[in-house]
Amino acid sequence: MERLLALGTPVAAIGRRVLSAITDMGHMAIFFGESFFLIFVPPYSAARIVDQIHFIGRKSMFVILLTGAFTGMVLGLQGYYALVSFGSEGMLGSAVALTLIREMGPVLAAFMVIGRAGSAMAAEIGIMRISEQIDALDTMAIRPIRFLVSPRLAAALISFPLLTAVFDVVGIYGGYLTGSLLLGINPGIYFARVYSSVQMSDVTGGFVKSLVFAVVVVTVCCYKGYYTHKQAEGFGAKGVSLSTTSAVVLSCVLVLVTDYILTSFLL
Repeated sequence: MERLLALGTPVAAIGRRVLSAITDMGHMAIFFGESFFLIFVPPYSAARIVDQIHFIGRKSMFVILLTGAFTGMVLGLQGYYALVSFGSEGMLGSAVALTLIREMGPVLAAFMVIGRAGSAMAAEIGIMRISEQIDALDTMAIRPIRFLVSPRLAAALISFPLLTAVFDVVGIYGGYLTGSLLLGINPGIYFARVYSSVQMSDVTGGFVKSLVFAVVVVTVCCYKGYYTHKQAEGFGAKGVSLSTTSAVVLSCVLVLVTDYILTSFLL
């Protein structure tokens, strides 16, 4: 009997963790649904949406440009030495463009925004929670989710596709710098392959991924910050740090999971 109880203890712990994760996912889904619905309910907060577009989009531009350029250059370098062994170095433009537009552009752009803006969202809302500013909004009959989350969600839905497009274009030119200027591939052949291989469905699929990633990032980061006070491992400043860390990690993991799911449907 004691052995059965000892065996059941870790199994019960795993079960509790699984149930807790499922419950959190359900709460996040409800949190997203309310946030998205309140975007379209007056009074509209256009000024706050513009501010968040500036924060999420404009302030992330430098890191997107830098990451996109070096990602394209690395793809150009690695792709050239992989293709030259088959005598197909002329296909470098196709390889770089399709890799960026279909996969690496949306995913890496989302990762950069998570690191720069997503962590800030979780920390800012978490501090507002522990300092009782969110409770003050409730007291003044202001819906905190409408005030704090809905503008961020709307701004992310606008900013993520634009940042992904910038990442893709800069990455393609980064591949051109490596492939044509450094390794000697004819520039006309490079861009002709880009033009002939990229279809509208590839571009559309990349934008669909960026929209889904925008929902995932904002929902997870804002949810973790909004419910900082429910952190079991700590409270106060420690709770904010734990919420921010878990928001960044969970966002990155869910971006990769949703990327696989979307790719399986879009291919």
